[in-house]
Amino acid sequence: MTQPFNFEQALKDLQSGKDLNGKDGILTPLIKQLTEAALKAELDHHLSQADEPNRKNGSTTKTIKSGSGNFDLDTPRDRAGSFEPQLIKKNQTHLTPEMDRKILSLFSHGTSYRDIQHHIQDMYGIHLATGTISAVTDQLLTELKEWRERPLESHYPIVWLDAIHYKIKEDGRYGSKAVYTLLGLNLNGEKEILGLYLSENEGATHWLTVLTELQNRGVEDILIACVDGLTGFPEAIETIFPKTEVQLCIIHQIRNSMKYVASKNQKAFMADLKPVYRASSKELAEAALDELEEKWGATYPIVIQSWRRKWLHLSAYFKYPEPIRKIIYTTNAVEAVHRQFRKLTKTKGAFPNENSLLKLLYSGILNATEKWTMPIHNWSQALSQLAIYFEGRLDKALDI
Repeated sequence: MTQPFNFEQALKDLQSGKDLNGKDGILTPLIKQLTEAALKAELDHHLSQADEPNRKNGSTTKTIKSGSGNFDLDTPRDRAGSFEPQLIKKNQTHLTPEMDRKILSLFSHGTSYRDIQHHIQDMYGIHLATGTISAVTDQLLTELKEWRERPLESHYPIVWLDAIHYKIKEDGRYGSKAVYTLLGLNLNGEKEILGLYLSENEGATHWLTVLTELQNRGVEDILIACVDGLTGFPEAIETIFPKTEVQLCIIHQIRNSMKYVASKNQKAFMADLKPVYRASSKELAEAALDELEEKWGATYPIVIQSWRRKWLHLSAYFKYPEPIRKIIYTTNAVEAVHRQFRKLTKTKGAFPNENSLLKLLYSGILNATEKWTMPIHNWSQALSQLAIYFEGRLDKALDI
């Protein structure tokens, strides 16, 4: 029989510095007493509602894990076996979702399973098997599936697209796979991750599949898509969203250019390159590009040819005023999301399967979106300008 909770002894224990929670915590006996009382009340109600003769039939004992520590719970039974407790169900071993929330919180900050075990042991005096922790974190997979299938808004003024690569085990071997991240800016100027996709490698064909899914989820129009310099990317976008303007990331282009410039010339080359991408107009930028080619074209023809070949999409941002330029000239917005991913995965060289990676990245998305509570700076002005440049394209979405 459960002994009544001794409040006087609990007060003495508290004054002596004994912990409230965890192993041998002060509150554990009280939680046990209250839980058993509630279960007995449930059984009494069940018996009073029974159509057939029924009565109490002792109890069974099982160990319950709670935020206040472990305890043995006496669960009452009925003779007919029809009693189904609701507070603590037959196969339930956790009293509240508190511990699950703690595990998910630790996991979402990149904490390893081993360290999660240590934290839970220290806080609650409970040892959790790795399988138990994995089962808790697998709850994220259900959320992820619903999140990835949710309907999207019909119009997005700006979308950034980029990929990040991880090693994942498949068929006994580790191979690199690309994770596609799509970050949109909605009509309220708020960032929103539209999707997270996994593929064998990054390529325009795979991006075509991703963009098709966006369309299937309700996206009708994207004004500007900001992407890196992947070959075929602009064409893939044009196939699904033919009116979308593509802006190649200037920062990516600069980084790729400097790979082909000798270290002794990099400082001088950068000084001559700045007038190209920092020009106040497309005409001045093209004049600066001519000067760059005249000075460096013979030494680094590959670099100059790259700028010329991609100029249509590299120079798209020059037509817009400064508030819009700052938003679209680089894919840094989505790369910031990838930096968040890397913080979570930096201690993991590879992943045993796709789900182990996806649920960790999804937890990173939840962390990132918690901080996106305000529209980007000067968004009202930028949206008004976009509505003028893309006349009629936003009328339906803005209801004007």
